[in-house]
Amino acid sequence: MAFVFFSLLFQGFEKPSAIQQRGIVPFCKGLDVIQQAQSGTGKTATFCSGILQQLDYGTVECQALVLAPTRELAQQIEKVMRALGDYLGVKVHACVGGTIVREDQRILSSGVHVVVGTPGRVFDVLRRQSLHPEYIKIFVLDEADEMLSRGFKDQIYDIFQLLPPKIQVGVFSATMPPEALEITKKFMNKPVRILVKRDELTLEGIKQFYVNVEKEEWKLETLCDLYETLAITQSVIFVNTRRKVDWLTEKMRSRDHTVSATHGDMDQNTRDIIMREFRSGSSRVLITTDLLARGIDVQQVSLVINYDLPTQPENYLHRIGRSGRFGRKGVAINFVTKDDDRMLFDIQKFYNVVIEELPANVADLL
Repeated sequence: MAFVFFSLLFQGFEKPSAIQQRGIVPFCKGLDVIQQAQSGTGKTATFCSGILQQLDYGTVECQALVLAPTRELAQQIEKVMRALGDYLGVKVHACVGGTIVREDQRILSSGVHVVVGTPGRVFDVLRRQSLHPEYIKIFVLDEADEMLSRGFKDQIYDIFQLLPPKIQVGVFSATMPPEALEITKKFMNKPVRILVKRDELTLEGIKQFYVNVEKEEWKLETLCDLYETLAITQSVIFVNTRRKVDWLTEKMRSRDHTVSATHGDMDQNTRDIIMREFRSGSSRVLITTDLLARGIDVQQVSLVINYDLPTQPENYLHRIGRSGRFGRKGVAINFVTKDDDRMLFDIQKFYNVVIEELPANVADLL
């Protein structure tokens, strides 16, 4: 196990986070694990380290399969895996939608150790037998609550049926509702559970405020008033629909405010370019939907604005987890209309936090 910890040190992980201290060893031992920890505390490095420790590098066959709910998150995991396993010579490939299937087939046929992907594309390459499952010994679900709900659940089952019977399973997420935990019983063998209590989930170091905008139509003016504050740092603005991303982007640009935008209706190449610009700092304000709320690690983000409150309290954590990652400070500002009072109350109760009214000196908080 020493070489994995050396790799972590080499990548700048001088002090492992709580989930890394508790989670890496059981996973490296080949045990099934369910690990829950806050966004931004190093879950990705935890399971990447566990996978890298167990690979047979002399056999260039897919030995680990990691599934994530979005293309961006899958590509982010691929980058972490590649960076941590660089000196080990690990071969990793991201299988995601919006790319050419033939290119996936070419790379897979040349041999990889790890495949990271989204369920649709991974099932496709398994079904076409471009990805051969017989050597796969580790199966990881990242953002498992999302993966085990809605449209993904059936795809996960379909993929699992194609994998070898004796396989190690790792389930990782910031939130694990009881129904998601119940589903894991169907494909896990006496998992080691490392769970964080719900009221510990809100990230330390993130100051949370609300602005009473009263009416929906007053949100735009409020946001424009805040724009100068937004532009001095890197900020993410969340809205609840793709159409609203386009609407708000057009309104901000018509007032000569520079903003970027991304959502699921855009083609993959466009999304990649926008995220690259935002990561590099050439774009400073990003408007998006919950597509980006999970797992996209933009280190410099210090301000998140919920232009719309999320429709589910669970998503609040994933959104504000974009700022203040692992010890960094951040600010979250929530726009609240009269119709949002109930959701704001639910969020505070869910996470056992008090969200205070935004003070006038917001720039001093960043």
